[in-house]
Amino acid sequence: MGNVRRPALEGTVAVRGDRRLSFAEYGPRQGPAIVWMHGTPGARRQIPLEARELADRQGVRIIGLDRPGIGSSTAHLYPDILDWAHDLELVLDTLAVDTVRMIGLSGGGPYALAAGAALPDRVHGVGVLGGVAPTRGVDAVDGGIIQLAVMLAPLLSVSRVPAGIALTQAIRLVRPLAGPALDLYAAVQPPGDKNLLSRPEFKAMFIDDLLNGSRFQSSAALNDLVLFTRHWGFEAADVSVPVRWWHGDADHIVPFHHGEHVVRRLPDATMSVIDGESHLGGLGIAQDVITTLMELGPRRTRRAETARKR
Repeated sequence: MGNVRRPALEGTVAVRGDRRLSFAEYGPRQGPAIVWMHGTPGARRQIPLEARELADRQGVRIIGLDRPGIGSSTAHLYPDILDWAHDLELVLDTLAVDTVRMIGLSGGGPYALAAGAALPDRVHGVGVLGGVAPTRGVDAVDGGIIQLAVMLAPLLSVSRVPAGIALTQAIRLVRPLAGPALDLYAAVQPPGDKNLLSRPEFKAMFIDDLLNGSRFQSSAALNDLVLFTRHWGFEAADVSVPVRWWHGDADHIVPFHHGEHVVRRLPDATMSVIDGESHLGGLGIAQDVITTLMELGPRRTRRAETARKR
């Protein structure tokens, strides 16, 4: 892990209810901002090294944001995913980010879409990499591993706190074996994810993120699963900002047809198929994803119109 450079800046931001959310920044602070939402599980450093290099090279500011219950973010269960966007708005204000683009990997996808629904004046575009689809409401789709969480939803709701404590303790026990443990996980994955996880830079990034994010707590993933089994608090039709979706056609975690389903229901969305790739395929094309998103906008927002009229 010695070759994984620390973020340019890390810290926490005060949000509602005397809570805090932790973040990590890459690239120059004056650059156009992208908020990167990690997968489930994951934390704020789950950002490919090639994306960090692009940030430095092209002057893009990438902000990795922990969800409640990982890193230094206060443990908390939102009533729904949309409610998280109110905390995001406070983070953007504190970090002096006026407008932003969002990227969400897997379980981070619903959060990126929530930002687009709740903050259309600030979000210029959303990128989703193999994002989780709704399990409730008019946008719901069946199938996939997420259905296990749906079936276990009552148990998850009552056991998430003790389970989170147990998970944290388990990770602490295996910290010295993090590298071999990741190799063992990779060995049973489909070819796409296996190849990605065999690349030294990706392996180093994942281990650094896992060990750094889980030093204090690991309940965020369990909170995610609970929220994925609820209505998100918004519908696909509410996301008026442009969405660009990338999905591996061999995804074994979130079925490809889930991504197709959500894209069809979004007002302004396109699907890019990652041929032959499985669940983590979007991480392997991070530079293309960022380049595509940076071409979205800046859009003229109500905020900009107000400032112009003054």
